[in-house]
Amino acid sequence: MLAFVFAIIMTTLSIKAQNPIIQTKYTADPAPMVYNDTVFLYTSHDEDDAFGFKMQDWMLYTSTDMVNWTDHGAVASLKSFKWVTVDNGAWAPQCIRRNNKFYMYCPMPNGVGIGVLVADSPYGPFKDPLGKALIKNSSQDIDPTVLIDDDGQAYLYWGNPNLHYVKLNEDMISYSGTIVKDSSMAKIKGQPDPFHYQEGPWVYKRNGLYYMAYASTCCPEGIGYAMSNSPIGPWKYKGSIMDGDQRSSGNHPGIIDYKGNTYVFGFNYSIMKKTMSKHYERRSICIEKLTFNADGTIQKLPFWSTTGVTQLGTLNPYKRNEAETMAYSEGVKTEFATEWERNVSWNKGKEIADRFFVTSIHNGDYIKVQGVDFGIGATSVDVSIASLYGGKIEIRTDKIDGPVIATVNVTTSAEGDMWKTITTPVKNAKGIHDLFFVFKGEKDLFNFDWWQFDAQK
Repeated sequence: MLAFVFAIIMTTLSIKAQNPIIQTKYTADPAPMVYNDTVFLYTSHDEDDAFGFKMQDWMLYTSTDMVNWTDHGAVASLKSFKWVTVDNGAWAPQCIRRNNKFYMYCPMPNGVGIGVLVADSPYGPFKDPLGKALIKNSSQDIDPTVLIDDDGQAYLYWGNPNLHYVKLNEDMISYSGTIVKDSSMAKIKGQPDPFHYQEGPWVYKRNGLYYMAYASTCCPEGIGYAMSNSPIGPWKYKGSIMDGDQRSSGNHPGIIDYKGNTYVFGFNYSIMKKTMSKHYERRSICIEKLTFNADGTIQKLPFWSTTGVTQLGTLNPYKRNEAETMAYSEGVKTEFATEWERNVSWNKGKEIADRFFVTSIHNGDYIKVQGVDFGIGATSVDVSIASLYGGKIEIRTDKIDGPVIATVNVTTSAEGDMWKTITTPVKNAKGIHDLFFVFKGEKDLFNFDWWQFDAQK
């Protein structure tokens, strides 16, 4: 279990921290994409026991309010590429949509190359259409970013310590022409390096201007950026989106426009530092809102805040909400499992469903869901639980020790994968509140799949 130990817990105050946005896993290298009014956030994933870079798969999270994020687990891994023989090195990806298909560019270091996966849905399944690397040019083939320009031409950029690019064909899995090392940002031995480009490029277009954001000046890495009137440069250095800080040796930007705002994603090491005395590569993604000047330049941000960004809209409690949708949590993990229907007499089984749920639940752990709109009020709540040793869920409003609106008693035990729906009365649930699911009991309590309130009529 990934433990989160806070030196001081102000239980009399609402826990407002939203950065980092994911607490159940270590995540890095954010690659946000907007589709169907939803933010799809693809990430790399540091394993819980990582000391250096231990990365084996790529994760997906979604949100419609920029605060509550739903964990969808791993959408691809190194095993998605049959030609890849290494078991480590699932580095910074990016996914983009074209012609109703989704293309995910996946780099693997040490000369393995950049592969591409294709899916009919942003959730996958992603499959390898080539059976080989799309880009295998040099040891610099990491950190791809992709842009489809207004004229339909697609470009793929990548590289450490220099920026490279190539023009992609319309099929998005092949390219035309030669690979170009960008001369306007190239490092030249013995000459000044005004761009401070290091790695992790992210291409973005706004109001006819092209932006190249990137991790700059290792180490620690900040986020620098350059601008151009063309997707292939020349680029002009414009400054720092965020200066490097000793609290985070690395960085990797991702930028999107969503619901009238512009957001930059990156990462820090704050969760790791709560429990580790030494530095390990266990990173956590953060978000901040970007502000532009009249000339298109970007106003510099301070280091990643703990409060994150403002919620867009509210969450509806009267539909089924997955337990792995959360704004913040402490102690819990998420897990994917395939359920089976067994024929006892023949001891055979068939797959019937995939289930993703919250697990590793212990006494004092909690999940926070932000901005839940109960309207005129709720009468009861349903929760889907698979009990281990039993326990209870105190559902509280506005803070971790706030008013209890329902107590869900889980009395059965040792049932493992037998899921049951428990219905519990609710009191004093009206208007908009942050919701805390606070877990109480001994040992491993239970697994938690989903919840839904019933409205007054």
